[in-house]
Amino acid sequence: MSVNVFADALVPDVDDPQFADLIETFTVPARVPLAPEIEMYLATHITPLWQATEDILGVLDIPPPYWAFAWPGGQAITRYILDHPELVRGKRVLDFACGGGMQAIACVRSDAAEILANDIDPVAITATRLNAKHNGVEIPTTTENLVGTSAPQKRWDVIFAGDVCYQQDMANAVLQWLMTEARLGTKVILADPGRTYAPTHNIDELETYDVPVDVAVEDTDTKFTRIWQLLPDRD
Repeated sequence: MSVNVFADALVPDVDDPQFADLIETFTVPARVPLAPEIEMYLATHITPLWQATEDILGVLDIPPPYWAFAWPGGQAITRYILDHPELVRGKRVLDFACGGGMQAIACVRSDAAEILANDIDPVAITATRLNAKHNGVEIPTTTENLVGTSAPQKRWDVIFAGDVCYQQDMANAVLQWLMTEARLGTKVILADPGRTYAPTHNIDELETYDVPVDVAVEDTDTKFTRIWQLLPDRD
């Protein structure tokens, strides 16, 4: 769920072997709590992974290892996709700020026609590729910063964005971009566990979940998480 809408840091190629080494050293395959149909490389201890990321990759201005955790927004959307496969079946889908790619994996399993997993963190993209392989699927990926880009016509039928409203400037930029996509006719699905900068209008609640989470990450063992569709305004 890495989103950096302002910095264009020079980072190594996504195929840098140290990324896979980092993931395989500091994570283990584990079932996603709310979507046990999917198994991902997840961190068992926060501090060693965070320290290793800083030591190995810190000078490269790469985000913290958000990809190593099953965040509540991503879990909720993954569960929603698996329970409602008609949402993506035969559709062109973007998994935005994909983290470890669990939403994208759910889309492949639900017979999406096309799926693109996007994250500006190249380590997250490596994790997505490893997780996809571990689950027996293939997922196209990109590290392109899509926020603020526009197209004259709809590029995707559905965009999923889980847990992306935890910083004010970032949330404002992301939601403005997603609203532009919604006006083009794209179905934009958000999930949020009560982050400070989540939207309060132009949303339609679709589902709610009590999501099991790592208490060391969230200071609680469950997070009440909402699934919304972003409704286009009439600007």
